[in-house]
Amino acid sequence: MASPSQQLPPGWTAEWDPTSQRYLFIQASTGRSQWEIPTPPAQPIDHAPSVSPPPSTTHHGRRRQYAAGQTQAYYGAGDALGDQYGALGVPQQQQPAATTQLFTPGLAAEGGFAGQQQVPQASYYAPQQEPQYINAPGFGQEPTYHPPNAPIHHLTDQFGQMGMGQKPLHLTTTNLLTSPPDPRELVRPPPEIRLPANACITTSPYANADPSYQRCTVNAIPTTSSMLNKSKIPLGLVITPYRTLKEGEPPVPVVTDTVIARCRRCRTYINPYVQFIDNGNRWRCCMCSMSNEVPQLFDWDQIRNQPGDRWARDELNHSVVEFVAPTEYMVRPPQPAVYVILIDVSHTAVQSGMVATATRTILENLDRIPNEDERTKVAIIAYDISLYFFSMPPGTTESTMLVVSDVDDVFLPKPTDLLINLTEARQSLESLLGRINDMFQDNHTVGSAMGPALQAGFKLMAPIGGKIMVLSSSLPNIGAGSLKNREDLKILGTSKESGLLQAASPFYKTFAIECSRAQVSVDMFLFSAAYQDVASLACLPHYTSGQTYFYPAFNAARSEDAIKFAHEFGEVLAMPIMLEAVMRVRASKGLRMASFHGNFFVRSTDLLAMPAVPTDQSYAIEIQIEDTLTQPFVVMQTAVLHTTCHGERRIRVITLALPTTSSLTEVFASADQVAITTLLANKAVERSLTHKLEDARDAVHQRLVEILSSYKSSMTSAGAGANAQLAISENLRMLPVLVLGLLKNVGIRQSAQIPPDLRAYAQALLTTLPSQTLIPYIHPTFFSLHNMAPEAGTVGEQGVILPTPLPLTSERLERHGLYLIEDGQTVFLWVGRDAVPQLVMDVFNLPNYEVLRGGKTTLPVLDNDFSQRVNAIIQKTREMRRGVYYPHLYVVKEDGEPPLRLWALSCLIQDRADVLPSYQQFIGQLKDKVNGANNY
Repeated sequence: MASPSQQLPPGWTAEWDPTSQRYLFIQASTGRSQWEIPTPPAQPIDHAPSVSPPPSTTHHGRRRQYAAGQTQAYYGAGDALGDQYGALGVPQQQQPAATTQLFTPGLAAEGGFAGQQQVPQASYYAPQQEPQYINAPGFGQEPTYHPPNAPIHHLTDQFGQMGMGQKPLHLTTTNLLTSPPDPRELVRPPPEIRLPANACITTSPYANADPSYQRCTVNAIPTTSSMLNKSKIPLGLVITPYRTLKEGEPPVPVVTDTVIARCRRCRTYINPYVQFIDNGNRWRCCMCSMSNEVPQLFDWDQIRNQPGDRWARDELNHSVVEFVAPTEYMVRPPQPAVYVILIDVSHTAVQSGMVATATRTILENLDRIPNEDERTKVAIIAYDISLYFFSMPPGTTESTMLVVSDVDDVFLPKPTDLLINLTEARQSLESLLGRINDMFQDNHTVGSAMGPALQAGFKLMAPIGGKIMVLSSSLPNIGAGSLKNREDLKILGTSKESGLLQAASPFYKTFAIECSRAQVSVDMFLFSAAYQDVASLACLPHYTSGQTYFYPAFNAARSEDAIKFAHEFGEVLAMPIMLEAVMRVRASKGLRMASFHGNFFVRSTDLLAMPAVPTDQSYAIEIQIEDTLTQPFVVMQTAVLHTTCHGERRIRVITLALPTTSSLTEVFASADQVAITTLLANKAVERSLTHKLEDARDAVHQRLVEILSSYKSSMTSAGAGANAQLAISENLRMLPVLVLGLLKNVGIRQSAQIPPDLRAYAQALLTTLPSQTLIPYIHPTFFSLHNMAPEAGTVGEQGVILPTPLPLTSERLERHGLYLIEDGQTVFLWVGRDAVPQLVMDVFNLPNYEVLRGGKTTLPVLDNDFSQRVNAIIQKTREMRRGVYYPHLYVVKEDGEPPLRLWALSCLIQDRADVLPSYQQFIGQLKDKVNGANNY
């Protein structure tokens, strides 16, 4: 047992804890405490994203005062301008705080946290006085992928996942009161998975699932449900089975020989965690321990027609693999990809420019629509208060419009040539798309028969299945599924508000389930400037594994609106999709999949029906521990049976192996704060619909209090008594600010000002975005541009280098500064009121701040270094994450329009806003609750 007499590193003391009957080690300088004997700091191997050395702190030789008593942080576009715009030669610490910092309500002016060290702002254009994570991935980007031939030190932590490092995870306690959030924490990989020796039959670094495919809320599973309950950490999986590949990432290996080895009892697919027994003739299942025969052709190379190398098989070396399925996995032959596009051509839709933009986008993307096997089918149906079908005979350039005015009893006006082969009828389709906008240019009809149009599209494709894309500019008010405007400002912010987030008509759920049975998926593109009942319409994508896209007050006359919609719609059209899919998650004995969150229909207890799975859509599954886990590790395996869009039946299998533990210390040390937040976001949205918005907020807040209380009572010397600290493990230190961001998100925020459509759309995003995109959506990225390091905005080894992310507080806003705030959906460029004319000229090509206009904009690319770097950073934020989204850019002036300013400032979630607390206040409330909870 450790004792104080042992040699401790400098700055550490040991205290005997009578409750736990062991010593607690405390670091005097930070107040951190831990049970493990501290070791002298060693030079760590860097598994986190690569870090640039601190930039040079060499000052420019020539400076010029800009304004007395105020820091000037912009030199201009290049060295040539250094004479005109320099930094004031006053040391930063001698300048009054009021001139460089804005007051943050709820935070002490500059030392908001006891012991917090303010990062000094550079007083000149370029170097900053702190080590830079310059080459780190952008916020929401994933750590760099290292290929097999990467240097050995990059692979050490991946080998550790396969039993090369069995030492328990090190638990470091941090005091949240003295450790302000550091956004760079969120780009680091989750806690290491340390499997027991010989758990894996391969040394392949790909034997365990990459977090971008599948991640668990804890990377060491408690052996009993009572231990899990004691930790209060929710146990769940976050799965993105069909995520896109970024440049440099390995493709998913495909097993083409149709030899599929599965357990006879639990139907698990063979994977790197099984055991071969009986001289390699049999294999033991890693989930249920059943002994199975190795298939006869498992060791045969069918391509070369000779004996093969078993250990080279992809399914034994890769956690993510795709099998080409034999005929027994098919109910019917693989169906072609089918796209039925429903276009609203009412007066509003035509006048907004939506029809012209949509038809032009389809025309420009015809070559990108998946059609490798030349079987893809397409139909166009237009609608207002009537339905307009288009007959396109193959081999001609002509098309005929057929009008159906009886929307109460929808029928197809012609049995053929409405759903056409994309290759055969390409000419007539191109001709039609060029004419649709002109056909309805003078349409003055107001009204929307969207429900009947959906029924018509369904009739057209029901025998095959596929995807319906609905483009709608107004509230459906004719025929089936007609809706009324139920927006009532008086009930916003009250307990009745959650009623506005539920479907107003049963049509949308019953029709969605009908679609799901027929393998039809629905995507909604919504454009209305008035109330459109997004909550009701989003039901269709929710139950049919589609997606909702929302463009409020769309107006194609603003080029930014047209570009955003055209980009996103084009990406959706070009997206490779999994058709006729079903998904099931299996787990080792003792674990059960308890509840499911995401866009799908639960067909049986654990079979999820997905007519068409889009790329980069995420699902969350809660897991229960039913029996004591006796195995040293457990396996969770996701299998998605699907048809590719080029007509091949496949099974994608994703396998994740995690060690089990009877140590609560290891449970906390292995907790993944990003996965926990993703699961909590899904649970919060569901609770807001089944109960009330207030209940959803309370449940999330209470879960955080419980986790902190459990940590305090189990892992610190304070035990059940009151404590001046608020302790949590180092790997969970960002969880409180992530929860605060979730509580302040439009989807569940306490407010009487949020329109129901915006709230419903935010909830759709919270339940479908993968973690990589969800985390910045609730914890935005904040960059200072006017004084960014010289590397920022230039191209490095991993693409454009981003500045260091700042904490999300307006304390960091300087009045002469230029800042970027983005959440993956919107980019704000904040311009301080004292921005120098040269900065405004370099970025906006305008003479000074006064003539600059705020609002939605496209930034010019000017012939100067600074403009090009700023544009490169904005472009990188739009491209670096997976997904089709193309964020709008808004210029926000510090003294500009209040609604736009408040919207941008609402992203700075560490500030106080309306009735919502600042981060400092939130931490104080948590501390009081944790101390109170332990005293009952």
